[in-house]
Amino acid sequence: MPKAGNHIEALSKIAQAITSDLYLDDILRLIVTVTAQTLGSKICSLMLLDEKKQELIIRATQSISESYNKKPPLKIGEGIAGKAVSEKRPIAVYDVLQEKEYKYKDIAKKEALASLLCVPMMVKGKVIGVINLYTSKPHSFTKNEIHMLTTVANQAAMVIENTELIVKSRIIQEELETRKVVEKAKGILMREQNFSEDEAYRTIQKYSMNSRKSMRQVAEAIVTAQAVKGK
Repeated sequence: MPKAGNHIEALSKIAQAITSDLYLDDILRLIVTVTAQTLGSKICSLMLLDEKKQELIIRATQSISESYNKKPPLKIGEGIAGKAVSEKRPIAVYDVLQEKEYKYKDIAKKEALASLLCVPMMVKGKVIGVINLYTSKPHSFTKNEIHMLTTVANQAAMVIENTELIVKSRIIQEELETRKVVEKAKGILMREQNFSEDEAYRTIQKYSMNSRKSMRQVAEAIVTAQAVKGK
């Protein structure tokens, strides 16, 4: 495995990726690629937790192995990754082929995978996924390597959390703007057509369904038409 001096450079590259305008999938792919290069890993993968299904699903990897990339999801507590999530701690395995709890030994054998370091991705004490790091030769992971991967995992978790917050805030903003314009359009219909509030809303809703346009688009069209009419 490479020396610790490379770790700072890797963390710097990952920090740059986090503050860039790249899409989330690109950032996650960059994180696993840089991590694999820095720690001399054969395969590095990032798995996210599907809370509804309580499963870990591969979201990013630099591996070109089809059999690895198409690995079925793992339940929480199942396999090494599932155990790392349930116990909220890094787990190192010297030889995955000899490890009783390791799943998919057939893939490990086919891809010549030896050691595994699995680190949970944490945000505010909550696990949202794991990062897996494999070597092609048996390796005892050092405290420094575990610390490095933990730092990477926490940075990746921060990216995902921030992206989700941005998406949520955008959705909330759009909902508020839609509500405002629909209220304005309702007011116009109530005034111009002598509709009740309920009739005005149902008119916008019906036209939205018939024209296959959003409520906001229909409402905006009504507001624009009124503005043109008023000129």
